[in-house]
Amino acid sequence: MAAPPDLDPSSSIFSHKNSRLPDDTVFYAIFPDSSLTPTSTTAASLHSLHLQILQTLTPFTSDYIWQHEPFSLSPSASPKPSCLCSPHLPHLHGKLRVGDNLDDEWFTVFLLFHISSTFPDLSIRVWDSDGEFLLIEAAFHLPRWLNPQTSSNRVFIRRGQVHIVPRHRLRNPNLTEALNFIAAFGEESVAAEPVQAAVKNRISEYPEKARRNMHVVRVRVPAAVAQVLSQEPCLVALAVEGFYDRDIDTMKYAAKMERFLNRGREEELVCISVKMSRAMYAQLVQQTFQAPKCYPMPNRSDSAYVEAELGMKIACGLEMMYQHRRKEGLEGKGSTWEAFRESLERSGYFEGLLPGSKEYQRLMQNAEEYYRSSASFSRASEMMSAPVRRIDEILALPYSVDDFKRVDVPPSDDDSWLYNGEDELNSELLERQKEMELYDLKHKKKQKSKEQDNVGPSSSSNADGFNPGDIAKTMQAFVEKVSSYKGAEVPENRNLKEVDLDVDRFFKDVESMMKSHGGEEAASDDDIEEGSSSDLDFDDSEDEIDSAELSEDIEDGEDTFMHSYSDALNEELKSTTLEKSFVRANEQAPGANEQAPKKDEGTSNAPEDMEEDFTPVDVDVNLVKSLLDSFSSQQGLPGPASNLLGLMGLQLPQDDKKGK
Repeated sequence: MAAPPDLDPSSSIFSHKNSRLPDDTVFYAIFPDSSLTPTSTTAASLHSLHLQILQTLTPFTSDYIWQHEPFSLSPSASPKPSCLCSPHLPHLHGKLRVGDNLDDEWFTVFLLFHISSTFPDLSIRVWDSDGEFLLIEAAFHLPRWLNPQTSSNRVFIRRGQVHIVPRHRLRNPNLTEALNFIAAFGEESVAAEPVQAAVKNRISEYPEKARRNMHVVRVRVPAAVAQVLSQEPCLVALAVEGFYDRDIDTMKYAAKMERFLNRGREEELVCISVKMSRAMYAQLVQQTFQAPKCYPMPNRSDSAYVEAELGMKIACGLEMMYQHRRKEGLEGKGSTWEAFRESLERSGYFEGLLPGSKEYQRLMQNAEEYYRSSASFSRASEMMSAPVRRIDEILALPYSVDDFKRVDVPPSDDDSWLYNGEDELNSELLERQKEMELYDLKHKKKQKSKEQDNVGPSSSSNADGFNPGDIAKTMQAFVEKVSSYKGAEVPENRNLKEVDLDVDRFFKDVESMMKSHGGEEAASDDDIEEGSSSDLDFDDSEDEIDSAELSEDIEDGEDTFMHSYSDALNEELKSTTLEKSFVRANEQAPGANEQAPKKDEGTSNAPEDMEEDFTPVDVDVNLVKSLLDSFSSQQGLPGPASNLLGLMGLQLPQDDKKGK
């Protein structure tokens, strides 16, 4: 179940040399409080903690079949710059590939919570290739400041609860600072109750759910496969993986079945019971696979055909896995006492003591006891990393078909869950939908209260008391709100620092640049050169001199430029109908019986005509008029005007007079 200390740190999954984290893998690290004071944490104390944790977890994991690899822990007592968890703090770490079985991931979280409850002086981190997945589970209940960019070194499990280091206490904490904080001020870092409930809801059914996740099925397999699975039941995980992830190259091994089918079609199949996870069972059953020609399959009409077909898939998967690992050199090295002792010497475990001394012998006895104890827990991990060697050892022993004929095989578990999972899926979807609706409702209420405080009259005004002036007020308040990349939001008691922009200086610089390029102003060539130099070289001392020399020219040039620019705009708009679409400030309210004098529609460019035609428009009246016209054209149906005003808290009455 556990792995001895890393023999080769460079090959560890926690090494920085692994630039990209493996997909579908969960990582975890356990930091004892004593690791924060390095002088008090020794390799012996870390190994003792390691064994205590493994003994605590054994009742939950002894009969569990993991999808790809079992839960494991490895001590990291000496500083390792390449370690992803911590390059200098002593700790225990592990990783678990979950693949398609997310139950393995949440079972691991349950185990970590159980560890934190049993050992209160531990702080635990857990994450996967997606990041802080505990926060993802509680996403609807997190404070707004907490996101993937600000969550680094903040989320821990301690004493059976989720802890989040608050931002107002530590702005950008490193790992050591965060661990010290939750150890000393744990009551401040305990996450809010909704966050705790969201996470614990996912693990509340464990460990019972882990037992329900197991599926026992009867299969008919060759005697060699039966011998291997009877000795090492966990190897069924590698057999299913080999079958499910097969490719054209590995299928060539299944076509021959050289290792597990010695007599070809003459081989007799035996009936055994195999335990696997529900995910494994689904992967086997739901895939169509033609049996190799050399494989002895019964007729389809035979009552044992279904059991033989499932056994054939397991046997072929075991063959493909075995041959692929053997020929590709993927066989793990495993661990030996010699390798373990060498790792202790490299880490300074013996503290420079002379071999044979009394203290050296004491440390050696402790190390031997630790190795024997951890080896009993690490058996499954050892086997999963070196299956070829273990399979060869098993098949080297004598066995026969008769050994399995005398065994009473229980019937298969009911697999209706595989075909009647619609209710469970709908239940999960409804639960998520309810969570989203509660989240939306809470934030709508919060947004509505903010709008009432900052905008003024809103949807609280009924249709009979509707005031068109509210539209202009609401729109003005909306435009003045602060906007971020997430959209417009109401300022929350923030003292925003205004931009320090010298408007006069800005216009002077723009005018000087235009004068230097156009050469149409009355300034001399020398003045133009000086002004151009000042604009391109933003030196404070030169700016003061140039501004003094050009002040008179710039004042005259600014007026000339603005008049020219305004005349050009008016001249271009004169030939369009845009002027007729606005309500002027000096016009009477719409609906008056007075007839406005007709404007000259000629093309006169006289300044008097332009002043008359382009009188200021009433912005508020035009805004209200445009929105009401758009709302009226919707004819009671959804549309842009009602949607926009609805977002701002305004509800317009229906146009009952339309068409009368």
